[in-house]
Amino acid sequence: MKIGINGTGLVLKASIEAITEDARSAFKDGFSSYWLAEHPTGGFDALTVLSVVAQTVPDIELGTAIVPTLPRHPMAMAGQALTTQTATDGRLTLGIGLSHEVMMAQLGIGFEKPIRHLREYLSILMPLLEDGKVAFKGETLSCEAEVFKTAGPRPGVVVAALGSQALRVAGTRTDGTTLAWVGEKTIAEHIVPCLMEAASKAGRKAPRVISTLPVVVTKQADAIRERISKTLTMYGELPSYKAMFKREGVSGPADLAIAGSESAVEDSLMALKEAGVTDFAASIYATNSEENEQTRSLLISLQGAR
Repeated sequence: MKIGINGTGLVLKASIEAITEDARSAFKDGFSSYWLAEHPTGGFDALTVLSVVAQTVPDIELGTAIVPTLPRHPMAMAGQALTTQTATDGRLTLGIGLSHEVMMAQLGIGFEKPIRHLREYLSILMPLLEDGKVAFKGETLSCEAEVFKTAGPRPGVVVAALGSQALRVAGTRTDGTTLAWVGEKTIAEHIVPCLMEAASKAGRKAPRVISTLPVVVTKQADAIRERISKTLTMYGELPSYKAMFKREGVSGPADLAIAGSESAVEDSLMALKEAGVTDFAASIYATNSEENEQTRSLLISLQGAR
């Protein structure tokens, strides 16, 4: 299992400089990847930021986790992804997803038949990335286009997928999935089997399973979880996550935080690996410098031992 850093906690600052420094630290510490999410109403574009980051941070995978699909036509997404792939010297993994109905409502965008949308979206996006051209007419999305030629391989593409239908689409058409707020039991019993079966039937290689969870080496695990339950309550109310919490047998996000002693955190990470996670994008949830140093040190040692 590869270990990377998820820098989404810095997005609220809207500071390219802060994210670049964080990515540079991830590279220097030997992590395999750096991930950044884009909030639908945050006004801070993840792909643009990663293009800038790549100019001074070499040799590390740069990925989005995630960019919402509904606000962007797939032609626009393909154009930006191909441009970013060039700017990053071929290091981009494009993580996309439906986001959530309540967030799309803030933009005045409907959320009807999301799986149809995802299928049609990928029917345009993937040919543009792979072949440079597409001619597709769907019920809600259509595109006839040919992009300007770019050198090198296409960016990797992963889809945030939790339900069985979305997982089958991801496994059939993309390189895998990117997960947030999903525990090891759900990954092993639901996510991986569904994704693997779809990829196998489509003749695709084994898909990536990228997991992000809060992680911290701490002596105050209960206090950390209490803080998460108070500050991240919105995630516990989103229907797609609630379904995963029910599968896992937990009440909400706080129960999935990886918090405790070094040995406890290591055991949790190894459990994710055993469940089928190929990449862990750590969201370090330290409340002081000591926790940050201990957590980072442990992750560095595990990354080196992979």
